[in-house]
Amino acid sequence: MALFAVAITFVEDEERRLKVRPTHREYLQTLLDAGKLHESGPYTDDSGALLIYDAENEAEVKEIVANDPYTAGGVIGDTTIKEWNVVFSRMKG
Repeated sequence: MALFAVAITFVEDEERRLKVRPTHREYLQTLLDAGKLHESGPYTDDSGALLIYDAENEAEVKEIVANDPYTAGGVIGDTTIKEWNVVFSRMKG
């Protein structure tokens, strides 16, 4: 397994984002429970979010993002996926 950082930007439609957000968060909770989501959260300026996934490869992450209600709901503008090499962390595992 590897960690992948996914940076998304939101389209400029707050009403749509807020409408889809509960379903999006339910989806993320299922990923957290399954050990696929490491952590996530929106930027403080509400321009997008950062999500860290624990996945086999980038293809799996792309599938996770494709199945996110934010994708189907047209909330995501741009997505950047990068495999992440953690060097330092406060997290204890």
